[in-house]
Amino acid sequence: MKSKISKRVLVTTLFFTALLSTAGIGHTTDIAGQSLHQTITRNGTQQSFTGSDRYFTGNVKVDMLFTPTTELPASGATVTFEPGARSAWHTHPAGQTLIVTSGIGLTQEWGKPIVEIHTGDIVRCPAGIKHWHGAKPDSAMTHIAITGDVHGKNVEWLEKVTDEQYRGR
Repeated sequence: MKSKISKRVLVTTLFFTALLSTAGIGHTTDIAGQSLHQTITRNGTQQSFTGSDRYFTGNVKVDMLFTPTTELPASGATVTFEPGARSAWHTHPAGQTLIVTSGIGLTQEWGKPIVEIHTGDIVRCPAGIKHWHGAKPDSAMTHIAITGDVHGKNVEWLEKVTDEQYRGR
């Protein structure tokens, strides 16, 4: 008896799922009416660029992973800092999460000590916190940066980190 009910429920569920999908009911669209569906971005198809001297000291490579969407207002990038390279001081209007994927790096929140970060460490920086991050003087460091976006903006760049600040003096 239980088996017949389970089969009947399964067949009924499959029937209505197929009916609704062909009728367009249950089809998800965003607020602009565009169809939402799973997308795949192939490796190597996203923008890659050298970090600007205005915002970085040393050699930095940025490989974009994804850009903000209506559903996920955040961007992602893999950022590689050569030894001694670092970002300028900056803040994020919606915060940032860093996932260290290789090497040894440094990060510092304004007014606090420099902290060493290692492969596998995750750094969460709340919105509006002035900070910098980069590689140690003798080690490259790569991290994935996931950065929130507010009205098309995800970072406010400030002054560059001086050599004295970088050395913790």
